[in-house]
Amino acid sequence: MNQSGQKKFGFGCMRLPLVHADDPKSIDIEQFKSMVDLYLKRGFTYFDTAYPYHGEQSEDAVRQALVERYPRNSFHLADKMPILRVKGPEDYPMFFETQLKRCGVTYFDSYLLHNLGRDRYDNAQRFGAFDFLVRKKEEGRIGRIGFSFHDDAQTLDRILTDHPEVDFVQLQINYLDWDGAVAQSGRCYAIAQQHGKSVTVMEPVKGGTLARLPAEAMDLFIFYYKRTGNQSGDLQDMIPSPASLAIRYAASLDHVTTVLSGMSTLAQLDENTSFMQSFVPLTEGEKNLVKEITDVMNRTIRVPCTACRYCTEVCPKNINIPDYFGLLNLHAVTGQKTNMYYQRFAMNHGKASDCVSCGQCEKACPQHIHIREFLKEFSSLYES
Repeated sequence: MNQSGQKKFGFGCMRLPLVHADDPKSIDIEQFKSMVDLYLKRGFTYFDTAYPYHGEQSEDAVRQALVERYPRNSFHLADKMPILRVKGPEDYPMFFETQLKRCGVTYFDSYLLHNLGRDRYDNAQRFGAFDFLVRKKEEGRIGRIGFSFHDDAQTLDRILTDHPEVDFVQLQINYLDWDGAVAQSGRCYAIAQQHGKSVTVMEPVKGGTLARLPAEAMDLFIFYYKRTGNQSGDLQDMIPSPASLAIRYAASLDHVTTVLSGMSTLAQLDENTSFMQSFVPLTEGEKNLVKEITDVMNRTIRVPCTACRYCTEVCPKNINIPDYFGLLNLHAVTGQKTNMYYQRFAMNHGKASDCVSCGQCEKACPQHIHIREFLKEFSSLYES
């Protein structure tokens, strides 16, 4: 089986070019073929797809653009078990064989449980998900086994403790989430290190957020590269893209083997592979720039919550106040709502709308936050 090459940049097949912008199933196969051609020509090999991507059309597109046009040992193909759709142990072989057929292959170089978190882990345990992956690895139909993960560090530690047999984990890592309360990129990366697992990175540009910096952050970005660039006067020669800084940030981490990026145009792929062909880790100056940009973006947070959790100790409805406020702050910084995280944070907890306005939380809060008002704001955003 082909193993991932030395180059750290992977092709995520979840934002492929479209013929019709409002139809995710209308993949532009011809442009995708051109992107595959350039990607492989520049020495990259890692492709990542999944059962639900593009309305279940991504795997078939990978077959047409990649598998049917290149030798099987010339690329590394990763796919994922759609565990949200699994209703019993008999579903694992059904989905697995369907995916092999869609992709037109007889094995996957890497295979993951898709989007494992606290809400799906119990079912994965009960239905024998990890045992299934191990059997397929022993049969030679999977090279490496792992799981993709969007949840907190405590849950990641629990899963890796229970299942040391996994080879790698796929984590959401980017500089905005590194110290964040929601994705907990830095803490999750540290847990993976503690368990000796290699890391594949997803969302290094945070869904495009770090490719489109706010004005104050962009001014810092431009000033830094004008000051350290070639001084030729040609901005195109001295200033990279904000996306390149974000991708290189993730790739600079020691235990990261692959950084995935979902690319929608040939131009995006051309740019990303250009600066990742001869990858250069971030300099100390660029690390300081990242901190400055993060500080600028974090100044837009709505709630000055430190997650001390004194409020949750006295809440009669067991509302997960700090994590809900983390989502409110994330929305303020990025404009993004993350329903998946809300569903996970709400597990075994009250909803924001369950608040009875008793005020006990505010009496316990050392930051003197108007918790009841912010819970109403969160409820309006996430529960309306």
